[in-house]
Amino acid sequence: MKKILVTRKLLRSNEDKLKSLYDVKLNLNDELYSQDKLIELSKGCDGILSALTDKLDDQTISKLPESIKILSNFAVGFGNIDLEAAKKRNIAVTNTPEVLTDATAEIGILLILGACRRAAEGIEGAKASNWKWSADYLIGKQLTGTRLGILGMGRIGQKIAKIARSLGMIIHYHNRSKLNDEKENGAIYHEKLDSLLSVSDVLSVCCPASKETINLINKEALEKLPQGAVVTNVARGDIVDDEALIDALDRRKVYAVGLDVYKGEPNLNPGYTKHKSAFILPHLGSATKETRTAMANLAIDNMTEFFETGGCKNKVN
Repeated sequence: MKKILVTRKLLRSNEDKLKSLYDVKLNLNDELYSQDKLIELSKGCDGILSALTDKLDDQTISKLPESIKILSNFAVGFGNIDLEAAKKRNIAVTNTPEVLTDATAEIGILLILGACRRAAEGIEGAKASNWKWSADYLIGKQLTGTRLGILGMGRIGQKIAKIARSLGMIIHYHNRSKLNDEKENGAIYHEKLDSLLSVSDVLSVCCPASKETINLINKEALEKLPQGAVVTNVARGDIVDDEALIDALDRRKVYAVGLDVYKGEPNLNPGYTKHKSAFILPHLGSATKETRTAMANLAIDNMTEFFETGGCKNKVN
């Protein structure tokens, strides 16, 4: 029986499935393993079911035991893993695409609504019981007729576009390539990012994290947005330059932000806490029972497919 290290605590049904298939080392206390401890615990294992919180860089991967043949990442992203280092060691890396599209898109819409309609301020006022209705109390931005710029029109971006369209938003997008007419569904394609930014009353960051997208939304990019734009991020924190975005909030170039992800999670840049218009969530994109169960099951199935066939349809390296 193959032996598997599971680096984070999973839902019970997923752990039961793992135990029925493999000899598993579970993380029952949900400890965030250091790189050294992860290496130590992986001794004698054939595979690792990893999470985005695990930093599997070149140095860590080079010290993994020879027995490790697969890193099955419990996420659609894999920016925590050095793919080239894994490839050099002949270690397969897999991810869990598709299963979190709906849940993450829902959070994407929540960020847009929360930022545009000043939800953070409203919640604070309601809890303090000190609000008083007036015609201009917490006036926000209405979505109907607003231009939504989607950076990255993959599955999640397309689902956000579908919901936003039903709210009366006008969809623009930038992608590595133009979608076909069916997937585009009336959205307006911008070949250049600068062109998308210039029409984005609301910018929704949905693109994958990569070396090319680190700090893609920086000071120069933010200056190209319309005055008083809203910026939301449901993708990865590394894509947005926090200092530049906070500066744009300070100058009121940006009206509000909605973030489900940010650099240094869970440590939030204190600059955001100065702004009542910052609507920020603790990385809830995939946080539904249905989605987390499906993600873990797919991560398990990826390992099973790999051990049985030597390959996997969700292999990313």
